[in-house]
Amino acid sequence: QVQLVESGGGLVQAGGSLRLSCAASGLTFSTYTMGWFRQAPGKEREFVAAISWTGSRIGYEDSVKGRFTISRDNAKNTLYLQMNSLKPEDTAVYYCAARRTFSGAGVSSDYDYWGQGTQVTVSS
Repeated sequence: QVQLVESGGGLVQAGGSLRLSCAASGLTFSTYTMGWFRQAPGKEREFVAAISWTGSRIGYEDSVKGRFTISRDNAKNTLYLQMNSLKPEDTAVYYCAARRTFSGAGVSSDYDYWGQGTQVTVSS
């Protein structure tokens, strides 16, 4: 049974930082591309970042480039998202997800597994 469990969300002031984690179990983590998505109230789920299974390929949504950093530790079966210079518009539920290939990693419908999400709220 595959489980992806996000943690690290919370309430932070604009300009602050948070580090999200996603602990994976039930799958061979080191063979999966991993992604972060987010969904704000009343909006569709959107791509944030993705990282290939080796970490050699990384992609970001334009609005988070230079502020967010995705990384992974295959020895710990854990995915991370370091979020700096947070803005109120970053407020959303953040989800981690797993898929086999990096190509097309920005498409949410192609992911095989999803976590339950963690809330990030950025106050102005």
